[in-house]
Amino acid sequence: MYSLAKHGRDTWKRGELLGFIKIPWISAQSLEDCALCKLQMLFFSLQGVRDFSVPVGLDSKAQVDLVVVGSVAVSEKGWRIGKGEGYADMEYAMMVSMGAVQEDTPVVTIVHDCQVLDIAEELLGDHDLTVDYILTPTRTIQTHCKRPKPRGIMWHKVSSEMLGKIPILKTLRWREKQAGKDVTLQDEHPALADTSRAAIPDREVMAANPQPWSDPVNPKSVNPKSVNPKSVNPKSEGSDTTTTVYVGNLPGSLRVSQLKSALRELQVLPAALKWQGAQHRAFLDYRDQGAAHRALSSLQGLSLGGNALRVELAKSHRDKGQGEINTHK
Repeated sequence: MYSLAKHGRDTWKRGELLGFIKIPWISAQSLEDCALCKLQMLFFSLQGVRDFSVPVGLDSKAQVDLVVVGSVAVSEKGWRIGKGEGYADMEYAMMVSMGAVQEDTPVVTIVHDCQVLDIAEELLGDHDLTVDYILTPTRTIQTHCKRPKPRGIMWHKVSSEMLGKIPILKTLRWREKQAGKDVTLQDEHPALADTSRAAIPDREVMAANPQPWSDPVNPKSVNPKSVNPKSVNPKSEGSDTTTTVYVGNLPGSLRVSQLKSALRELQVLPAALKWQGAQHRAFLDYRDQGAAHRALSSLQGLSLGGNALRVELAKSHRDKGQGEINTHK
């Protein structure tokens, strides 16, 4: 199991958190073996990760054995400074949240000797990741770092921009909110930090964090048991640009309002929703492919009522005559 921060951003954008690569370990005892060693190096390259990794979802119960991060500078105490984007810290926090990383999981950084410097502790925040080992061309340093590592995602330090860039982060946020945790974002309205924030209408929550793909539906004007596509978007019926997402394996006890609430939390509410609860499925109509693919990424790994949802693009967008889509059984 690998966790490499520099590869993480592409992985997150695909709606995944980690990747697994099975690498053939072969000793270089002949010219042929040397060629195979070059193949090993390909696995560790960025292109190799993209081509050969197997996605690991949130519900996979994966365990990471070693975390390797880059650093701009690092001290012998284990305090590190990155490029300032916070992605390595965020990747680690997400792995903690899904249970893939434990307190004793070693964190290693590989740098040049000139990058090992004294770092003032006031430069560090409580969200900053520390390292246990430093590898340089001349030394291997065990830091014995006493500063605690992040114990999960600190939502008050996550911006709406970062949330929009990382679909899987939306899923983690939704799960933690369902568990009763405070998931107020850095740039959300201060009123949301109040303990009574659960009483604030979802529409006000969304207004504090606008997105170009936010739901066009006014929740107060929609019957919670059904959504009429014509009342939501008169042009959506018969539109050639509409893309439909199939959601299957819905629990029998699930109500359409609960599904809509989950979609709203993940900021992927569709232009129209076709509910087929008796068949344990629903179809989500989006105005364009971009919105549909964002929904696919955000919904991957999502569970409702104990059921892991099956999410994919619908094979056929709609059946105009019956209003029923029968391509999925």
